[in-house]
Amino acid sequence: MGCGRVGASLARAFERRGHTVSVIDINADSFRRLGPDFHGKTVKGVGFDKKVLVAAGIKNADGFAAVSSGDNSNILAARVVRETFGIDNVVARIYDQGRAEVYERLGIPSVATVRWAADQVLRRLVPEGSEPEWRDAAGTVRLIRLAAHDAWVGRKIADIESAIGTKIPFLSRFGQGMVPDAATLLQHGDTVYAAAANDAVEHIESVLSAPPLKH
Repeated sequence: MGCGRVGASLARAFERRGHTVSVIDINADSFRRLGPDFHGKTVKGVGFDKKVLVAAGIKNADGFAAVSSGDNSNILAARVVRETFGIDNVVARIYDQGRAEVYERLGIPSVATVRWAADQVLRRLVPEGSEPEWRDAAGTVRLIRLAAHDAWVGRKIADIESAIGTKIPFLSRFGQGMVPDAATLLQHGDTVYAAAANDAVEHIESVLSAPPLKH
């Protein structure tokens, strides 16, 4: 929802990754930002209107990004998508950092930094295969950013490290970094940063993107 500079950039980025994209905006002229090569659906309307969402294909969606210019519209749309259509993979752009932290506590991931909004939303919705946050000069070790499956919430960092076979040097929680210890519990909305050898990245991403294995 929202076809400003961030929304248009995000839509094109998803298409480059092979995803099917629908874009909602109240102003049809905004769709010009998508360019002539965009092959997705465009729907004129208010993004928190249920009929508009259905027309955009929300019932078959794997994720929803609310990136319009209004905080209230973004959070309302995100809540409608979650509560009415049962889609958990939702993120909202919020300009007010204070309000963003409140919504994080309500279980709706948000992005408050305008400059990096498109990149951060993309990483939250499609964390697998994302570019590393850092890599060594030789290109053998990297720091990767991961969004863990909700079923990992409440698990100890020590247990998660054991499952993925590598260290978690820090987390991002409510927009602030923290260095966890073995007993730290993962909370909803936490972003996990893992240190990994290149050949272990696929395994780590597959483990954290799925529920923990039952023993």
